[in-house]
Amino acid sequence: MTQSVLKAAILGASGYTGAETVRLLRNHPKVEVVAATGNALAGKRLSEIFPHLSGAYDLDVVTSDDVRWDEVDVAFGCLPHGTSQDLIETLPSHVKVVDLSADYRFRDAKAYSAAYGREHLAPERTANAVYGLSELYAEKIAGADLVACPGCYPTAVLLVLLPLMNPLVIDTDTIIIDAKSGASGAGRGLKEGNLFCEVTEGVHAYGVGTHRHTPEIEQELRLMSGDNSVEVTFTPHLIPMARGEMVTCHLRGDADAIHAALVQAYKSQPFVSVLPLGSPPPDTRHVRGTNECRIGVFPDRASGRVIVFGVIDNLVKGSSGQAIQNLNLMMGWDQALGLDVLLPLFP
Repeated sequence: MTQSVLKAAILGASGYTGAETVRLLRNHPKVEVVAATGNALAGKRLSEIFPHLSGAYDLDVVTSDDVRWDEVDVAFGCLPHGTSQDLIETLPSHVKVVDLSADYRFRDAKAYSAAYGREHLAPERTANAVYGLSELYAEKIAGADLVACPGCYPTAVLLVLLPLMNPLVIDTDTIIIDAKSGASGAGRGLKEGNLFCEVTEGVHAYGVGTHRHTPEIEQELRLMSGDNSVEVTFTPHLIPMARGEMVTCHLRGDADAIHAALVQAYKSQPFVSVLPLGSPPPDTRHVRGTNECRIGVFPDRASGRVIVFGVIDNLVKGSSGQAIQNLNLMMGWDQALGLDVLLPLFP
């Protein structure tokens, strides 16, 4: 690619992550969105579907068959799992892919099948895809042709836990993760459980003991620690807000050692802040609309127990923002390019 501006296609532009990717790329000086796909809403303009995008890449939404792929350099896969690989496996080889679905996150295609209930179309390709946790795998992401962005929950959890795995500073037998996310994490599809009256004025757990982000989290913890026996207790909850995510990790270890490991891991990273010991806990409002993650470490009153919080915006750092950060790394650009202009939306 010799041109100074990459031509991008957004696959699934009619969903929340697709719209957020379009919004964020409006600030990117080296990427131009030239195509937006959405088979069910093909023929409409983006501004009809998302009025807030009016004037920013107000393209016609088309089917994937109508995209001129010879004019596209990179595709952002913003489609549901299963649907994403069905399209990505048909793309020309010159098109780089940043996939936001679950379809290429698992190194083992059998693990993907167990978690998502379908066979993988390209077992060898998912085995070789680069897992796109930007801060931890930047060297592998650089120059990659296919990057699989982590899920929103795994992003927050792994940013907290991976720096504690090697060298190991916690007891891996007692990792408990209490996670909470806004309703946008469930996608834009019409589902009874996502209706306003079903979500508002309450909090509920889901996927208890079975959530499919658990094996994704364990995959990365095992790889980093070298211990295939690592397991976690992970319980997600739906909170009546549009966006935002908090993970509360209950660990056994030393608070000072955990804090020091996290500070060391992220001292040069633009989007992860480890709060000083004694600071108030991080709040999802402090990162809303940004590509930031904030981490707070607190000793528990119970001897040897530590509580670590991580907060992100599930649609930005947990999805579209991290995808753009990964593209920057793939292209050898400053990883903050186009993302460092984002300040938190408050209140």
